[in-house]
Amino acid sequence: MALTRLRMAGTDDVETVARLHADSWRRFYRGAYADSFLDGDVVADRRAVWSARLTDPAGSRTLLAEDEAGPVGFAHVIFDADERWGSLVDNLHVTHSRRRGGIGTTLLTRAAAAAAEYATNPSLYLWVLEQNTEAQRFYASLGGTPVETADVPAPGGVPGRLNGSPKGLRIFWPDAALLAGQRTPGDGMRRSR
Repeated sequence: MALTRLRMAGTDDVETVARLHADSWRRFYRGAYADSFLDGDVVADRRAVWSARLTDPAGSRTLLAEDEAGPVGFAHVIFDADERWGSLVDNLHVTHSRRRGGIGTTLLTRAAAAAAEYATNPSLYLWVLEQNTEAQRFYASLGGTPVETADVPAPGGVPGRLNGSPKGLRIFWPDAALLAGQRTPGDGMRRSR
């Protein structure tokens, strides 16, 4: 199956994005997040989050990838989330059956392009679970560099949703436009507007 389109998610997509997010967490966040949380109504939790984000998307973009069978992934980027690190790719999830097909790369590079266009800080970053070595390899293949380790915040601020004290790695790209393919390494830090 080929990716047929990438579009901005809107309020009509709350349920779709919440279900994609919950499925990804259930598959890849085990061990870091409590089973009782992941096996409970994590869809309702994600629905509340995505309803708020997609109702008021100021300063952010949520990109939804779809093919002829339906939604296959999404990415959410918050522009200028951190003065030092730049824009935050707060979520990047691809349907399990469509992984390793280029959708994650497309979503990440399009999120980087949006950051290069709309943010004032040229940098981009995300957090990945320390236990998720596969995702770390993916980000490294796209030029991301781990720059620090920190405690993973509890989903919804509820400590009981974590198993112990999982760690996350900040993955950093100093130039979102370079990641987006809007310039080459020798071009310097000119904005590509």
